[in-house]
Amino acid sequence: MLIGEHTAEQVKIEIGYALIKHDVKTMEIRGRDLVTGLPKTITLRSIEVQETLKESLLHILEAIRATLEDCPPELSGDIVDRGVILTGGGALLNGMQDWLSEEIFVPVHLAPNPLEAVAIGTGRSLSIINKLHKIAK
Repeated sequence: MLIGEHTAEQVKIEIGYALIKHDVKTMEIRGRDLVTGLPKTITLRSIEVQETLKESLLHILEAIRATLEDCPPELSGDIVDRGVILTGGGALLNGMQDWLSEEIFVPVHLAPNPLEAVAIGTGRSLSIINKLHKIAK
């Protein structure tokens, strides 16, 4: 079955879960049957959606672990004390904070505006770009 980008996003928001145990939820979605080309409605279960997200989530976890392993000791101490902050749309995935916290053994927090956090940070960096260049030298 073929669904649109908007429908896929709604599925992820409503019944998508990180790799945690959860009460199974269902959602009816409409799309186009790839065999007949006709409209079709199916019922998706959150476990099925979770399984499709698994590989991507494990890649994210691998990247986080590699980053934590490569960071300087001073920064590691801060991370252990303060934790990490999730930003972006993936941060809003149901159970993401709990799952990551269990996997990396540090506190995991959600940014106040996860969808806007990167843009806000970039804007702030641009306002002090000359100072950043001096630090980098």
